[in-house]
Amino acid sequence: MPNLLITNCDIITLDSQGTILRNANIAIEGNTILAVGDRPPDFHPDEIIDGYNHVALPGFFNAHCHSPMTFERGWAEDLPFPRWLNEKIWVAESALTPDDVYWGAALAACEMIRTGTVAFNDHYFYMDRVAEVVEQGGMKAMLTWCVFGIGDEKEVGANLDGTLAFIERWQGKADGRIRLSLGPHSPYVCPPEFLARVAKIAAERKLPIHLHVAESKEQIDNSISAYGKTPVAHLESLGVFDAPCVAAHCLLVTDDDLDLLARRGVSVAHTPITYMKLAMGVNDLSRFLRRGINVAIGADGPGSNADMDMPAQIRQTAILQKHEWRNPEAFPGDTALRMATQNGAKAMGFARSGVIAPGFAADLTLFDFDKPHLYPRHNLVAHLVHSAKGSDVSHVIADGRLLYRNGELLTLDEEKILREAERHAFRMVGTEMRSMREYKG
Repeated sequence: MPNLLITNCDIITLDSQGTILRNANIAIEGNTILAVGDRPPDFHPDEIIDGYNHVALPGFFNAHCHSPMTFERGWAEDLPFPRWLNEKIWVAESALTPDDVYWGAALAACEMIRTGTVAFNDHYFYMDRVAEVVEQGGMKAMLTWCVFGIGDEKEVGANLDGTLAFIERWQGKADGRIRLSLGPHSPYVCPPEFLARVAKIAAERKLPIHLHVAESKEQIDNSISAYGKTPVAHLESLGVFDAPCVAAHCLLVTDDDLDLLARRGVSVAHTPITYMKLAMGVNDLSRFLRRGINVAIGADGPGSNADMDMPAQIRQTAILQKHEWRNPEAFPGDTALRMATQNGAKAMGFARSGVIAPGFAADLTLFDFDKPHLYPRHNLVAHLVHSAKGSDVSHVIADGRLLYRNGELLTLDEEKILREAERHAFRMVGTEMRSMREYKG
């Protein structure tokens, strides 16, 4: 792997002191940051990146998504969550093929890399094909094959035993950039005995669990009616939190639920644009942060959020909290940036990522700040939270490898992916619509 040197850039390190360096250098040796600040005198880079008028930030970790759902972007619109899920999404996915998953995930990878994401926490089906995308594209990922536990005929591509075989196939592959977890869909779909079985396997094999938790009042009411417990307490009683766990959403949780999540070290993935688009409501994240819960930011699926742009998620996270609680002091400074970087890395098990400092993994993003909406430079952190856009990203480095340089994807055939992803998307949802590319000329 070539050694890289980024020169003359401003650096948001996101270290414990919130250090910001001006006109500094970053030396990358292999997959690790060797030095930050001055250039080591004996360091000989294979490539030098001119960082003048650029800001370096740890790369984004998308803490919860369904990347292949790019094929449903703009298709299931203007519906409440239950109808969106039952009448559109699950109907379309009944026609899902492994090739659909590959091209949908590849399209998402193009979008994520272009907007500064170095890693994603994916929860979907036919995950061998997503693993291929990760391996080819150079990103990092935690991959979860979703299972329901309500009969093999209802599973998509594999039952629980099949997902364990998937984990065996990919354990340690892609130079360690892929991590694997178990993925029961949720406590509102999966039977208790199935969740208990998943929890037992996770504990025995030291695997994390990634699932959906407490997304609606209906789910809470049904859980209390059926089990006498909230979804969080129900999962605890079944042993699910004995393993490291990422709980997506947690929109409706009690104080007792939060105390339990904090005590168990559960990471919570927050996906604000989905909540707004599907009118699901929003949780007060200050309740989570006060308890020290690791809250990370995700994009969710492009079918509900419409894009995989983490800078958009960061801005909406901060603005939505300020607006909902009528408190402009909510989510100050670099809080949202940390949630989108080091908190996501922690949730996904990449402990050496999320800080620009010697010894940390070389996972970082460069923003081109020579744009009208990023002047004047009063506050670089505020600009990254409230003004920067995914399109301002100029370079993306994951595990020391340059994936994106000045508008060019270096690891994926974007033109082919755009063509194939759209073709597969139209087939899957049964749309007669033809691509605009077919009308050129």
